[in-house]
Amino acid sequence: MTRLQLLGLTVAAAFFATASVHAEGDKAAGRKLIYTCNGCHGVPGYANAYPNYPVPRIAGQNEQYIVTALHEYKAGDRKHPTMMAQAQSLSDQDIQDIAAYLSSLAK
Repeated sequence: MTRLQLLGLTVAAAFFATASVHAEGDKAAGRKLIYTCNGCHGVPGYANAYPNYPVPRIAGQNEQYIVTALHEYKAGDRKHPTMMAQAQSLSDQDIQDIAAYLSSLAK
């Protein structure tokens, strides 16, 4: 085996080892954490007073989208006072758990 092939195998093995370390969300924990989310996102036809727009349903949403959105609210990259406050109270594991639970629901 040449050095180049060996290097390629080493890099591939490191990549797969790192990918398997990815944290998975706990749906049961997420189910307990979403009680405040349901106050707005669980009400059919609910509209936000300020800024005025329909509140989206998040049940069945893509898991990675939920993770990304909550991290952006937490960092202040997405601007919505209520969502920013909610996201700032969540740990990274809480976000993973919430995303795992919500993405498992039917739309």
